[in-house]
Amino acid sequence: MKSRTIKIRLVLLVIVMLILCICIGRCAIFQNTGSILSSIETFFSSETTDNTWNLILVNGDHAIPDDYTPELTTLSNGRQIDSRIYPNLQKMFDDMRAEGIDPVVGEGYRTAQQQADMMTEQIDIYLAEGYSQLEAESLAASMVAQPGHSEHQLGLAVDINANKSVSTNDQVYTWLAENAWAYGFILRYPADKTDITGIAYEPWHYRYVGIKEAKEIYEKRICLEEYVGAD
Repeated sequence: MKSRTIKIRLVLLVIVMLILCICIGRCAIFQNTGSILSSIETFFSSETTDNTWNLILVNGDHAIPDDYTPELTTLSNGRQIDSRIYPNLQKMFDDMRAEGIDPVVGEGYRTAQQQADMMTEQIDIYLAEGYSQLEAESLAASMVAQPGHSEHQLGLAVDINANKSVSTNDQVYTWLAENAWAYGFILRYPADKTDITGIAYEPWHYRYVGIKEAKEIYEKRICLEEYVGAD
């Protein structure tokens, strides 16, 4: 959706600039080719560089970009998240606590090795329950993403649960489902979108996408794949 808008704007910019050049004089087109291309490049860069990090799609079909490296902030409990989402997450937690609900980040950023270890552990659990290797791997894949395909490796996803001494998980999940969008977070794996996300319903897993984007996703009751127009 966003990339299509950028392409349309880019085409319109090129057309306007070419018409302007023609009006000034044919030779001007050749004399100013460098500056024209520079302007186009600047326009395209400004539209894509700063406004797409929050919408990076990571799932079974889309891997984490090779050059992606998160800048991390360490929370009080030792979990880490992308520094860019920290203010919004802290504000959300402060507002929850003001209402008597005490959330905690159970999982934040994970390395590729940590993700691989989680997958192995989940497969072993199913094997211990009597499933075959193929069955165990298939079941595990619906619960745990493959290394390189986990949002937790972005640092933009958090698993939010409750401080059980203050509130319950259900209280946390209910509040988040109704309010997280206002802070830029979406329920990443809704129960009615498993055929699209490929992941079972996880009421604790929230992904930062930006306040404007989260509002639209929440109001339309869609998932991130649908929002970005992924194939």
